[in-house]
Amino acid sequence: MVDGISPKINLGERIEPSKISTFNGPVRMKSIEQPETADFQTVMGGLIEQLNKDLNAPDELMDDLMMDKADIHDVMAAMNKSEIQLNLATTTLGKVIQTYEKIMQISI
Repeated sequence: MVDGISPKINLGERIEPSKISTFNGPVRMKSIEQPETADFQTVMGGLIEQLNKDLNAPDELMDDLMMDKADIHDVMAAMNKSEIQLNLATTTLGKVIQTYEKIMQISI
């Protein structure tokens, strides 16, 4: 306890035995966080869905602009954002294909 502030994490509770003996007994710290793992298909599917929504956003905003529900600046920003994301997706796809082709050229 330092200046009336006590730690929120009790390190003593996180210690568990390990194979390496250090002092009176082997110790190992438990991890604080459990990593969330998702399969590749779920991650890529989510990214593609988000890209699709962002690419369709300028069209929706253009319709709102024609009904005087949106500002031209919002439409232009959405168009620029979708253009940048499309360029990024295209470049990434090209790099993935190049990497796949290099892996296929490796002889075992």
